[in-house]
Amino acid sequence: MTTAKLNLTAKVTEPITLTDTAITKVAELITAAGADEPLALRVAVKSGGCSGFNYDMYFDSEIADDDVVSAFGDVKVVIDPASAELLTGASLDFTDGLQGAGFHITNPNATRTCGCGNSFS
Repeated sequence: MTTAKLNLTAKVTEPITLTDTAITKVAELITAAGADEPLALRVAVKSGGCSGFNYDMYFDSEIADDDVVSAFGDVKVVIDPASAELLTGASLDFTDGLQGAGFHITNPNATRTCGCGNSFS
């Protein structure tokens, strides 16, 4: 797979949407990371977990030629093509409350989810 530095002018599409709260939190986390290079949130779906698939999210400064890049204000989201198919129509939200803070993906493609909220099929 060919990789390149994050191109902020890459083709923009949106297989997943971010709520305003998620956009704000991701922007805060990217700023706090203080990286020398522009960072994007990479969202991926990996095999595993108690229901078959797990969500994976981390900051990345490189994108592959076939990655899907979405822009939400200053926040870029990068998704590999296989994950993009499984995430089409999904949304990412951030909650901060008494029951715990964290990101949550609502995915209409998931037919079953695990109690942990990170695994689906």
